[in-house]
Amino acid sequence: MTRPINYFCPYCGKVAVMVTGKRLYPDREDLYRRKFLRCEPCDAHVGIDPITKYPLGFLADARTRRARMKAHKAFDPIWEKTPFTRTQAYRWLAEKLDMTADECHIARFDVETCKKVVEICERRMNK
Repeated sequence: MTRPINYFCPYCGKVAVMVTGKRLYPDREDLYRRKFLRCEPCDAHVGIDPITKYPLGFLADARTRRARMKAHKAFDPIWEKTPFTRTQAYRWLAEKLDMTADECHIARFDVETCKKVVEICERRMNK
């Protein structure tokens, strides 16, 4: 039997626990069945991949979640409204951020990296 993996909060060091979307987003029925890791003291959380059961990124506090939402709002049109596929758009972004494609996922980014994403994507879309 394998041991469960513990995920520690980068803000307070406590162990994050698994919760459902119903607990985090009581007004979003579409998220009720989704699983999340949450640090109770910090309210930092991240979604869990329904297939792999691993976190989709790193725990994020409210400030980081807001920055990630802004980054997605700037990034998503790159693959939704241009000839890029989502994968190609992430490869393009990785190159612009000087990181590998494996490292490049908005759910892994801190606030400063999200700000860079917004700047890069807005420049691309305003060309």
